[in-house]
Amino acid sequence: MSASSLPPTSVAVVLGTRPEIVKLAELVRLLGASAQVIYTGQHYDDSLGASFFRELGVPSPDVKLSVGGAPRGAQIGQALQSLDQHFAAHTPLAVVVQGDTNSTVAGALAANARNVPLVHVEAGLRSHDRAMPEEHNRVVTDHLADLCCTPTETTRRQLESEGIVGDRVLVTGNTVIEVLQRLLPQPEQRRQLLLHHGVTASGYVVATFHRPENVDSADRLRHILGELAALPLPVLLPLHPRTAARIVNFGLGSLLDELCVVQPLPYRHFLGLAAECAFLVSDSGGVQEEASAIKRPVLVVRNSTERPEVLGTFARLVQPDDGIGASVADWLTDLEGLHGQLARTPSPYGDGSASRRCHRALKELVQR
Repeated sequence: MSASSLPPTSVAVVLGTRPEIVKLAELVRLLGASAQVIYTGQHYDDSLGASFFRELGVPSPDVKLSVGGAPRGAQIGQALQSLDQHFAAHTPLAVVVQGDTNSTVAGALAANARNVPLVHVEAGLRSHDRAMPEEHNRVVTDHLADLCCTPTETTRRQLESEGIVGDRVLVTGNTVIEVLQRLLPQPEQRRQLLLHHGVTASGYVVATFHRPENVDSADRLRHILGELAALPLPVLLPLHPRTAARIVNFGLGSLLDELCVVQPLPYRHFLGLAAECAFLVSDSGGVQEEASAIKRPVLVVRNSTERPEVLGTFARLVQPDDGIGASVADWLTDLEGLHGQLARTPSPYGDGSASRRCHRALKELVQR
């Protein structure tokens, strides 16, 4: 096998959600014809799945599964069974997974069952919160992986503490940085986005919520929506389908009246609006990384975070039942100064070369 190329469709890239599409887009591009994209359908809504393939220029999946909408155990089981059957008939040289989703752990288990080398992109993150399903997914995947592409020295040390060391680990940076560098709208495009949504630069908040710990409790979701509505700036809320369903189920629709609710945004539009906002309020892991690249602060409404690298600079953690307004009061007193300070603060997630590092290491792995 040539050191510069891999056979066509020889690397199975298993993904199933919007963040996975975003963070594996550049690696899929680098793999070219060698990539076989397998989409589990964990995010089955077009606004979170298929539209992101189109926007990011990722080829249509070679294999499509349909596990979305099922409970966690069923999602993992169905995906694992389908992937195992596929790998038995079309054994890849390696399997690539990303992050901490049900699709991630299903891909990891399927690769392990067929003794196929496994590459985990964004390895080593830990919230140390066993109530989070994602924590179990990422731990299992890391310990099965033959190559852990980990974003920072902090995550490398976490893997080392668990006995994952040596040539199984490579610090790469985070692959979201190069995607953001490519897709972030230019200033004039951002101005058009602001006009379209009726907001002014640094004069609004972007909020996103979707995690079960926040949206599966009627009382907690009511509290969060009320806190957002009480902020002294307009709040732009791209409404995740899961959150929208919970709001309907809990009869909380009237709480949206004071918010600027929009459908899930194209990724490029989200980045442009986030880059011009006063600050973000979110329970998303990816938003914490994106904030470090667009130089905006984010209030993380979670019990814990697996991204400690941004705490104290780009991110602040607040418990879901605490006050959002009280937690950002000091930000509101000097937004210009805060934005200036963050503009001078480097992102801890690398220089935009993570996917190239992952690609080189992947080729070396299959040639050992």
